[in-house]
Amino acid sequence: MHHPILPCVELATGDKPTASIIWLHGLGADGHDFEPIVPVLGLPDELHVRFIFPHAPSMPVTVNGGYIMPAWFDIRHTDIDHEQDEAGIRSSSTSIGHLIEREIMHGIPAKRIVLAGFSQGGAMALYVGLRQSEPLAGIIALSCYLPLEETLECEASESNKHTPVFMAHGVEDPIAPFELGDQSRRRLTTLGYPIEWHSYPIGHHVCAEEIKAIGRWLTALLGNK
Repeated sequence: MHHPILPCVELATGDKPTASIIWLHGLGADGHDFEPIVPVLGLPDELHVRFIFPHAPSMPVTVNGGYIMPAWFDIRHTDIDHEQDEAGIRSSSTSIGHLIEREIMHGIPAKRIVLAGFSQGGAMALYVGLRQSEPLAGIIALSCYLPLEETLECEASESNKHTPVFMAHGVEDPIAPFELGDQSRRRLTTLGYPIEWHSYPIGHHVCAEEIKAIGRWLTALLGNK
């Protein structure tokens, strides 16, 4: 199956980016969804980053009555981790892999690329990042869970065994239950991944305090190179 490069919103914080952040939106949103956070992250002026916000393809989503909307994969149950859409996850994984390759071709080494995402996008960031053949700078997984958890151990890439992972979740999340995110964090910790975990008294969204924490984490990760 041919995977054309996904359409993206792109913006850079300086004219010579030395790092890239590929940020994946949630179900039913698009690449513009997280664009407004760029100036709020508080990244240092001297850190020039290219942000890439891809638009997911549109597809029918079972849990929403087959309504066609932007999605990285189908969701078949309100219990989002049941009967997972393995084919959809793997197809999106290929498309996201092409975006990583394109950044490398643009001269940004893999170890200066962060894969980030919210909700379905966060699940994809974990799925792709932990299987990526070249070591990434880091993974940001917000309000999400580890998809196809049972395949991770045999498919995980040695290159990303020590990649820092920032995970955050709202305690009152009605869409991606907090317990599911916490269970994913525990699983990854057991497998030896370095996880920084934050929880917030919010529902299925991000808050100002969380965005500041992400900014600090990114600055520590990318800022002193």
